[in-house]
Amino acid sequence: MILDYIKTAMKHAKFEVLSDDGTYYGEIPPCNGVYANATTKIKCEKELEEVLEEWILFRVHQNLSIPSIDGIDLDPPVCI
Repeated sequence: MILDYIKTAMKHAKFEVLSDDGTYYGEIPPCNGVYANATTKIKCEKELEEVLEEWILFRVHQNLSIPSIDGIDLDPPVCI
């Protein structure tokens, strides 16, 4: 399920070339704080995916919510 989430989240990634140094900047808007910067788009995509994975693990460890993306929800069900 986590791999499905990562693949789906990466489809929402936005990339741009920074005008000041020509490097690539990428972010995943639904995942606040997930961004990367690298010299090529391929390196930026790889770094962004690694950042996303670490972000998910951190949020799980800290018991923080993870936004649902395209119907994929990693938050555990709430028991009342």
